[in-house]
Amino acid sequence: MEYITRIIDQEINKRKEAFNAVNIVGPKGCGKTRTAKERCKTIIEFQDEDRRSGYIAVAKTAPGLLLKNEKPILFDEWQDAPEVWGAVRKNCDDNPESVGEYYLTGSTSKDVETPHTGTGRITEIRMYPMTLWETGESNGSISLMELFDNPEYEIDGRMTSLKLEDLFFAACRGGWPRCLALKNQKAQLEIAKDYYRQIYQKDVSSLDGIKRNPEWTRQLLWSYARNMATTAKKTGIYADVKANSEVSEMTLSSYIEVLEKLFVIKDIDAWTPLIRSKTAIRSAKKHIFVDPSIGLAALGISPEYFNNDLDLFGHVFENMVLRDLLAYAEAHDAKVLHYTDDAGVEADAVYQLADGRYALIEIKTGMNAIPQAEKNLLKFQELIRNYNEKALKDKKHPKAVYREPSLLIVICANAQMAYTTDKGVKVIPIGCLKD
Repeated sequence: MEYITRIIDQEINKRKEAFNAVNIVGPKGCGKTRTAKERCKTIIEFQDEDRRSGYIAVAKTAPGLLLKNEKPILFDEWQDAPEVWGAVRKNCDDNPESVGEYYLTGSTSKDVETPHTGTGRITEIRMYPMTLWETGESNGSISLMELFDNPEYEIDGRMTSLKLEDLFFAACRGGWPRCLALKNQKAQLEIAKDYYRQIYQKDVSSLDGIKRNPEWTRQLLWSYARNMATTAKKTGIYADVKANSEVSEMTLSSYIEVLEKLFVIKDIDAWTPLIRSKTAIRSAKKHIFVDPSIGLAALGISPEYFNNDLDLFGHVFENMVLRDLLAYAEAHDAKVLHYTDDAGVEADAVYQLADGRYALIEIKTGMNAIPQAEKNLLKFQELIRNYNEKALKDKKHPKAVYREPSLLIVICANAQMAYTTDKGVKVIPIGCLKD
């Protein structure tokens, strides 16, 4: 299968000019090894049964010998020979002028302690499953970064042929590169299902060798799936599992930690504009799956199910968009957050760049929800403007003012054409979006 350029490739290109070793982390099956292989002249795979014992023997006795191969070198599944980490780190110390010579990838199902962290020598990059732009569902006619950087960037009239039914399938299939090598759609749906089964049956125990209860893990994933893209309290999630099993919240908390280390689930932090007001900001984290297909496999849902349950798909779609935004953010040194306060002001996502610029984003399934989404975004913007106006009233002792949003965006599932409202809100079909 021909290599599909990934969004994260641009970040890898940047980092390899500053560091001699790049460690690519992320969920299994997201394409870490294939992306690294495209850059390397020597591939050392510790899972290669024909050479495994030889590689490991060398790694244990004289790991520096493995570094004498033609560079760049990939050490795939390096956790099977953790001595390699130390050898690469020392080589980076000994050759500070060298860059881009080593790549490390590994299974997230193994947690290995190393004597040295590699800080300042080995840079770490997180890779996500493929976005809709990478899998081809989005035509990529609208660039999020271009919207930030170019005030004259015109999006009005950009079209997509993506239908809701296509998104139903994309959500259940997931962003797993393996799927793109399969022509049969039913076969593509099996990838996420198998990944889900492997997580609760094997991966949760193979991470650190501690035997964990597969049934508790399965129930935990099911509860997370029920609360996908919400700020549900952890106590409620625990209660779902405890209703059928005798297990403590402390144990379930440790299971969640393992699932986070496996890059299965992720919490989106709350954002604050630092506005001092009496309105309470809800700091609860938003729960998502690193790919919504895992949650849908946990629920046992097929694409056809959504024909009669668009409400659930609203949460799934939000999870899918957040996955894509996280992948974009990793490539552009940005953060993905969310905002909700007790006055009803909210943003499904806040996409914040390193220089402080940010976009307030609402994520909606149907076009009928766009007017209310626009209203929410404008209310948020007005809140900040009002605060700044009051902060500057006392000209002798002005208070700090806060940056206004650079962009107000509604990302819509079934919109066929992008446009800008008369209030300046950008309505973008997901079928047009790229980084």
